[in-house]
Amino acid sequence: MHRVSFHTLGCKLNFSESSTLARQFEEGGFVRVAPTEESDICVINSCSVTEHADKKCRNIIRKLHRRNPSAIIAVTGCYAQLKPNEIAGIDGVNIVLSNNDKGDLYKRVVELIERGRVQQVFSCDVEHLTRFFAAFSSGDRTRTFLKVQDGCDYKCAYCTIHYARGSSRNIPIAEIVAQAEQIAAAGQREIVITGVNTGDFGRTTGEKFIDLLRALDKVEGIDRYRISSIEPNLLTDEIIAFCASSTKFQHHFHVPLQSGCDKILGAMRRRYTTARYAERIAEVRRLMPDAFIGIDVIVGFPGESEEDFRATYDFLAEIKPAFIHIFPFSERPGTPAIDMPDKVPASVATERVKRLEELCARLHYEFCSKTLGEEHIVLFESTMRGGFMTGFTGNYVKVKVPYDRSLINELCRVRIVDVAPTGEAVGEIVGI
Repeated sequence: MHRVSFHTLGCKLNFSESSTLARQFEEGGFVRVAPTEESDICVINSCSVTEHADKKCRNIIRKLHRRNPSAIIAVTGCYAQLKPNEIAGIDGVNIVLSNNDKGDLYKRVVELIERGRVQQVFSCDVEHLTRFFAAFSSGDRTRTFLKVQDGCDYKCAYCTIHYARGSSRNIPIAEIVAQAEQIAAAGQREIVITGVNTGDFGRTTGEKFIDLLRALDKVEGIDRYRISSIEPNLLTDEIIAFCASSTKFQHHFHVPLQSGCDKILGAMRRRYTTARYAERIAEVRRLMPDAFIGIDVIVGFPGESEEDFRATYDFLAEIKPAFIHIFPFSERPGTPAIDMPDKVPASVATERVKRLEELCARLHYEFCSKTLGEEHIVLFESTMRGGFMTGFTGNYVKVKVPYDRSLINELCRVRIVDVAPTGEAVGEIVGI
């Protein structure tokens, strides 16, 4: 029996796809083992959002080859799509598979086992990225990541995702609902709806994202939904109002910003202004005052002056997100940004990251501390650390209570009795 391990880099979309690939191998008689264990087949689902992500993938490949010199190493994902020959040149790599053919990975590995270890490289141009690999994660008893959309048509100046994932596409709502019903039958109670540009759902089928949300809301057995990320220009009044009225869709939004300076937003080729962004956040809070708002920000984009950065800092301080995901700008080959003038020195970008991290820590604590003394519904997960278990409130505050195996995958009413400086809350169970 062949042992197979999975090593997933990057986004929740990759995580859902890796989990689906793992199920294919298990159904074929393979034994899935932990990433740290010896394997006969090592699968790496790569990311290429930054140069650091590329470097991390290369390091993992070399580490796996040293630890498992006779193992088949298969690499797929965005880095494999963008630079297949670069990956194929690393010692130990047997298969390089594009995003378009990711769903064929099991078949390719079996062929390699049967026919001998001749290196196979399957890549394609972005124009050929037309297939949709339906996927959802499994194995966690509480939640799953459900892929509803792939690709992106936006072509932001700094981003390679369009080239790595192709144009926006999706499968019909009916097929996604069937997957949600399968997830519910397995006992998982929360679904995180994910995609590359999730809110752009419907390009292939002519359906609307709001119609998908309404259909999923009716699936019996799923108690909670979260939208993993949605562009501000796609976060419509209709979607906000629906999430506010639904008992299943949680008050939790991840809305990428990237810059709080209109000049930089224009250079990035984003599709909104800071005024429009602020108006969207205000509408969310008008109907859901307790909503958790997560934000992505890039610092050090070419041409970003200290004044521009300060505008971003002040904008974030004004709208007060619950969390800020901060990324220093990373040059990606083939994007317009790589040729833009006025590069920001790495040391300056690093210093700006630090300033935003300090702001994030303050804002995150302020948001979480508002729950002190309140009662919230928490879905508890199975991991135990230091005698405690953790779960999340509907508005995504992490709560820990003393470990109790009977509470795993249960929705419990919890009173918040303390909040640490990190934002993690301590709770006491008041009802199940």
